[in-house]
Amino acid sequence: MKEYQTERIRNVVLLGHGGTGKTTLSEAALFDSGAINRLGRVDDGNTTSDYDPDEIKRQISISLSLLPCEWSDHKINLIDTPGYADFQGEVKEGVRAADAALIVVDAVSGVEVGTDLAWRYADEGGLPRFIFINRIDRENADFANAVQQVQARFGKRCIPLQVPLGAQDAFQGVVDLVEQRAYLGEKAEPSAITEPAGVGGYREQLIETVAETDDTLLSKYLEGEELSADELRAALRAGVCSGSVVPILTGSAGKNVAVPRLLEALVQYGPSPADRGEIAAQDCGGGELALKPDPAGPLAVLAFKTSADPYVGKLTYLRVVSGTLSGDSHVWNANRKEQERVAQLFCLRGKTQEQTPKLVAGDIGAVGKLAETLTGDTLCDRAHPVVLPPIGWPIASYRLAVYPKTKADLDKLGHALARSTEEDPSLHVQRDTDTNETILSGLGESHIDVAAERMKRKYGVEVELVTPRVPYKETVTAKRESDYIHKKQTGGHGQYARVAIAIEPLPRGSGFEFVNKIVGGSVPKQYIPAVEKGVHEALIEGVIAHYPLVDLRV
Repeated sequence: MKEYQTERIRNVVLLGHGGTGKTTLSEAALFDSGAINRLGRVDDGNTTSDYDPDEIKRQISISLSLLPCEWSDHKINLIDTPGYADFQGEVKEGVRAADAALIVVDAVSGVEVGTDLAWRYADEGGLPRFIFINRIDRENADFANAVQQVQARFGKRCIPLQVPLGAQDAFQGVVDLVEQRAYLGEKAEPSAITEPAGVGGYREQLIETVAETDDTLLSKYLEGEELSADELRAALRAGVCSGSVVPILTGSAGKNVAVPRLLEALVQYGPSPADRGEIAAQDCGGGELALKPDPAGPLAVLAFKTSADPYVGKLTYLRVVSGTLSGDSHVWNANRKEQERVAQLFCLRGKTQEQTPKLVAGDIGAVGKLAETLTGDTLCDRAHPVVLPPIGWPIASYRLAVYPKTKADLDKLGHALARSTEEDPSLHVQRDTDTNETILSGLGESHIDVAAERMKRKYGVEVELVTPRVPYKETVTAKRESDYIHKKQTGGHGQYARVAIAIEPLPRGSGFEFVNKIVGGSVPKQYIPAVEKGVHEALIEGVIAHYPLVDLRV
């Protein structure tokens, strides 16, 4: 792949509800652009994006994949992400690396829960967006209904840029409302076919929405003048980049119809990294900085994902925010305060690695075997340290206790868990001191199941996942006093001691309080710590169910 300047790069993250066809769409885009010569299928387990054994087994995307392709002398870095809620940590990473979002909607199901979540993530990332209504060839597919749902949920700024030519089994291609031409078949061949009914209304809606983004065009439109195609293209691109216009496109990824027109729209109307403007950062003292996506600027690189493999080693996915990152160089990890050596840089396409000499501002790639860098870290020049904002991962809310199956698994469990959380920061590991269990937290049952399967496959560690024990506590409910006399005479010196102790409850959350009420030195003070130690030991196990005692005064 040849080198591209910042202005000719498009970084697009694919978002949407699970099962809407994002992976199939990205596969069709790679095929149509010539990046691959064989069209894979999810059902066959041979797509470029879903190459992980767990993805092939489950027939869903689990990890994000980088899928660069070339179109109209531009480089499009497609970022395919999972649609299922258990793997939304990957989505957050993909959003952070992108400059625009392509939200995929099923033409049959319309707007779903995952669509709302995708829109929210795009909002949080400040991403301009496109909407692709997929599977228009399916039975019960309804383009008009899908558009209506999108506009009802996300507003009238979502406007069709294309309408389907035919529907369901009769779907042939799309009509471009700006070009006013039909594009048929897999190759999207231009055609002079008569526009279907209803196109005029959609085109009028497009012109009105686009005109509202520019005062000059709006005046011209209100005066009844015709807007030229060039004026529409320029205003549409400006509207997309500013977020005031969200184009709706359509097609069939499964039949690979209208995908070339989608790629053309991403190139023609999508923002380049240069269009995103300045990016907020901080210097080493916490002061605010604004970085420009300039290849000649100070180096700032975000490590937005880590892939760990016991045989290949660690692979770190990078987004160059500013400057130019070259291979065979040294960089400064501003988060770890460590120097890292960058050996070879790669452009990734699924699991395929293609070596590249450098990555310019706005481009995405990967580097292997960084010693200290973790996901979310910033790489920069040591002379100009800068820290980019961290990635905000979803909160892990599903918990299971992890037990090794054998003694050999126990010895390797700590390393496997550490590598798993390094690769997927939305996983969390902690030790419950009350139950003495190792707790693995994630975004759902499937999330943790996949983590366990990967530990077995990558590190040879088999574990059992069980519901964590509840860390119950015991306490007292009323004040009680006790007086005990200890006597022991077995020859020689005898033993005698008198212990007077009072226990009373404290408010919830107060913990334990030890009070020494000895007066007059009746008990030497050097004995008091031993008494307190004995009380602490007695609190470890209560008298009811042997749970720790809390919230009391002794």
